[in-house]
Amino acid sequence: MSVRPWRVLVTDDEESLRYVLRHLLEREGLEVDEAIDGLDAVEKARKHPYDLYLLDMKMPRMDGLAALQHIRRIYPEALAVMITAFGSESHAINALKAGAYDYFSKPFDADELRLILMRALEKQSLLRKLNELQQQVAGGARGRMIGAGPSMQIVFQMIERLAIHDVSVLVTGESGTGKELVARAIHDSSPRAGGPFVTVNCAAIPEPLLESELFGHERGAFTGASCARPGRFEAAAGGTILLDEIGEMPLTLQAKLLRVLQEHSVQRVGSNEVRPVDIRVIAATNRDLAAMVRAHEFREDLFFRINVVPIHLPALRERLEDLPLLVSYFIGEFNARFGKRITGLTDEAMAHLAHYHWPGNIRELENTLQRAMVLSTGPQIDVDSLPDSLQAAQIPANANALLSMLDGNLKDLTEDNFSVPLADKLDQIAGVIERRVIEAALERCSGKRQETADLLKISRKSLHNKMQKYHLFE
Repeated sequence: MSVRPWRVLVTDDEESLRYVLRHLLEREGLEVDEAIDGLDAVEKARKHPYDLYLLDMKMPRMDGLAALQHIRRIYPEALAVMITAFGSESHAINALKAGAYDYFSKPFDADELRLILMRALEKQSLLRKLNELQQQVAGGARGRMIGAGPSMQIVFQMIERLAIHDVSVLVTGESGTGKELVARAIHDSSPRAGGPFVTVNCAAIPEPLLESELFGHERGAFTGASCARPGRFEAAAGGTILLDEIGEMPLTLQAKLLRVLQEHSVQRVGSNEVRPVDIRVIAATNRDLAAMVRAHEFREDLFFRINVVPIHLPALRERLEDLPLLVSYFIGEFNARFGKRITGLTDEAMAHLAHYHWPGNIRELENTLQRAMVLSTGPQIDVDSLPDSLQAAQIPANANALLSMLDGNLKDLTEDNFSVPLADKLDQIAGVIERRVIEAALERCSGKRQETADLLKISRKSLHNKMQKYHLFE
């Protein structure tokens, strides 16, 4: 499938500048439209969205800031880079506060502009891939499975290949990795998609009741059985049954389950009648069933019966390349639920997420972001909105921890944490100090890059590279 090229709208009242920008962007393989002023840009945006908007700050009829505000009312996630005259960067700072991604001054440096635009489109690429992945569950199955990394691509391929074949599947993985989503995706992609999808949590049902829950019972079969009741297997007839946490099923019941799987029939508790059932069985567990077989805690014959096709889900810490996609997905979901317009996480907050162990996996990430969205008052989620466990996730040697220590006592910074090699510590301290100096200089110069470069006695290009290194554009 061919990939749609990036579409950029260049908005400036100077025809010569539009001409230069168009040819520069088209050489990068981008599809470019032009607008003569802010009003024209808003009208073009109403007809169809663009991946990126370049907006001049000063234009007749409607300036760039007003145009940006109108466009973001139509497309809240619209990505814009502002164009400002040299020496008037303070106006662009206001645009950044209004939601612009970045800005550049004219006359501009082509290499610097190219870097700014590529970074903006990299962010847009994540959003595009997220939208695709929301629809991508193998074979068109529905669900909230998200993953662009190689480990999840293997899972998607497995679902697509086995869904049409009516075989038993064993889904393994830690708690919170999405095992039920895999089972539902298999069901939705299979010829049984029109039938029921029934889930049984074997760990949540008390042992004396589990047999009745699975296979049903007749009236008077036991105390309290006032009427006959079909079990989950009968309820799943024509569809799929998910036996979640099957490793918690007692051995005595495992033998009865094995007979059901072999004979494709059930016998209700208290009945001699055998009832045929046409179902597909998917089992899921966070335990090592092979080890349980060796320890005589799980029946070997049942293990082989349910483990025809195994699918293993990686833990979140093993697929951190998918973290930005997952974060974007949940932020979009909670924005809609809570009526908020959070645009993302600060770099520092994302760093804490990336360094956390995530014992609860995707479920824990979802709960963490839900909490942060409720507590956050700004356009981005900051570290203060994260739980204490995540705020403490960064190791003392990293830049954020050193920055915190630098704000306090330099003596503590240099004498604590002797587990870090001296050379590494010195590099980190130097990086923290350099970033703080650049931040202070930018603040003193109101964000004007040329004045900041002159103040620091470095070239504008060098300043740009350092700002990129320390993520100071956003």
